[in-house]
Amino acid sequence: MDQQFKIHFPGKLVFGKGCIASLIEELIEVTPSTVLIITIEPLLSALENLISGLKENNISVLVDTGIKQEPSFDDFKSLMKKVSQGNPDVVVGIGGGSVLDIAKLVAAQLGSEQSLEEIVGIGLLKGRAKKLICLPATSGTGSEVSPNAILVDNKDNQKKGIISPFLVPDSVYVDPLLTMSVPPAITAATGLDALTHCLEAYTNKFSQPFIDMYAYEGMRLIAAHIVQAVQNGSDEEARTQVAMGSLLGGFCLGPVNTAGVHALSYPLGSMFHLAHGLSNAMLLPHVMEFNISASPKKYAEVAIALGCERAEDDLTTAKKGIEKIKSLISLCGIPARLRDLDIPKECITEMAEDAMKITRLLKNNPRPITLEDAITIYTAAY
Repeated sequence: MDQQFKIHFPGKLVFGKGCIASLIEELIEVTPSTVLIITIEPLLSALENLISGLKENNISVLVDTGIKQEPSFDDFKSLMKKVSQGNPDVVVGIGGGSVLDIAKLVAAQLGSEQSLEEIVGIGLLKGRAKKLICLPATSGTGSEVSPNAILVDNKDNQKKGIISPFLVPDSVYVDPLLTMSVPPAITAATGLDALTHCLEAYTNKFSQPFIDMYAYEGMRLIAAHIVQAVQNGSDEEARTQVAMGSLLGGFCLGPVNTAGVHALSYPLGSMFHLAHGLSNAMLLPHVMEFNISASPKKYAEVAIALGCERAEDDLTTAKKGIEKIKSLISLCGIPARLRDLDIPKECITEMAEDAMKITRLLKNNPRPITLEDAITIYTAAY
């Protein structure tokens, strides 16, 4: 508790099945001339009522579905050229983390004199003139309530973060029904990503009791329901509980953030284009094994949140938590080893060197990670 922490909540949060229907009312009240919706093609049918309702109220609607994978600087700049001419009053992001990150940045950059390169880092964005509304269509990234946006820099192929309270949306609608059509593999990867957000915040070097409440409950909800959400995607209750867990994980990202798992996962995304959640899931148990000696009490509490019974001491209990994570990964159908995804073993040193550049996350890890440690962790995951 020696360090200050700040949390920036969205101005409005709506959670519940079917809550997307009430978004039309909010948008009409704002009386915008133009609304930009950034989304993905598979969601267009689910957005027909929203789009037609806005048009019936004489609101012009621009729709872009160009973001199809983890976005790059070039992707963002290309999109800005297209949407700047329409000068929308409101930006609505509806999709997974990549779509939401882009929507947040578009809203911040419309009418801004700052270049993208000038705002990369922590607290460099000076403001946002456009109203921003986010609706997650996956249960995983927590981007809808976080102050973070992550892009790949085309110049060096490194993932880079823009972190600013101005990226926290004005309004957030979490409608679990939007996640019902998400395929099992994506449900698994995004859900385990959300679980990692909670777990890394709870065991973080700079953890805080206020955030621990969100992190602990997020772990509990996701661990109890993720397997059912993956294996039976039509289960609305499982989808709803995982969506709530993901939301709670998102609240952890601003004031505390993630640590070693995320830092080591970045090279897997930038070098081999592995999905972010998949990268985290494959590394999570191995980073836990590395960290456990530095914080056995916290990791024992993680195990309890995951549904394990307390053992005779913290270390033994904590080890149960690692086995539980491995079990969840297996039941969700996530590959167990990097080699299962054809990651070349000879690239481990290069990946470790890249991971060492993610100092903004490595500094949060409960146990310091050196280059040699990173190589050891990747090797264990191989």
